[in-house]
Amino acid sequence: MIKPWLAGGAVLLAAWTAIAPVAAQSEEAARVRDSTTVLGEIMGADDKGVPRSIMEDAVGIAVFPGLIKAGFIIGGQRGRGVLSVQDEKSGTWSAPAFLTITGGSLGAQIGAQAVDLVLIIMNRRGLEQLIANQFKIGADASAAAGPVGRDASAATDIQLRAQILSYSRTRGLFAGVTVNGSTLRQDRDANERFYGQPYRTRQIVLERLGGAPEPVADWRDALVKYAGGS
Repeated sequence: MIKPWLAGGAVLLAAWTAIAPVAAQSEEAARVRDSTTVLGEIMGADDKGVPRSIMEDAVGIAVFPGLIKAGFIIGGQRGRGVLSVQDEKSGTWSAPAFLTITGGSLGAQIGAQAVDLVLIIMNRRGLEQLIANQFKIGADASAAAGPVGRDASAATDIQLRAQILSYSRTRGLFAGVTVNGSTLRQDRDANERFYGQPYRTRQIVLERLGGAPEPVADWRDALVKYAGGS
């Protein structure tokens, strides 16, 4: 005979086992929703957003919402974000792969404020570097602060050579920003919580594994709206 208190514990354990994956996935889903919101707000920044010409030339877009929650330390920031890649032939955008970013410096002007960071990957070479297990901006691929303004273009020599253009927003202010020294890593734990399998970044963005759990559709719609494709 099972004692009542043991039976009650078993029920609680079963309930937690059922709820935990949902709760875990909701954290990743929130990251996708926040990234969708950040992309929309940045692109809606009147004449101070990312130039449309740059967005349309992008092969990949990564967004790190709320990169710094509090206590900014030079060289010590940490954040979590998502990356999607556009297929060269079909023009379709992949589901998001989850990434983390650490280290580097976003510039003293940011102070201790929370930061939204957007990385625009401009060519396949930069993309191949980024989707490796560990990638350091500025060492493994060239990067530059992206130009701002609807009619702006990547006109300087540095911007023309850059494989990644980077932007930040803090306290409503939006600008190109240098992120050299920051290290990006694939977040396979987050991928597993969201997709049910510990996929590598490449498997999600290039091999198109993982499916499209909610709210991937909204994220893809935003990419199509602002960067073209389907």
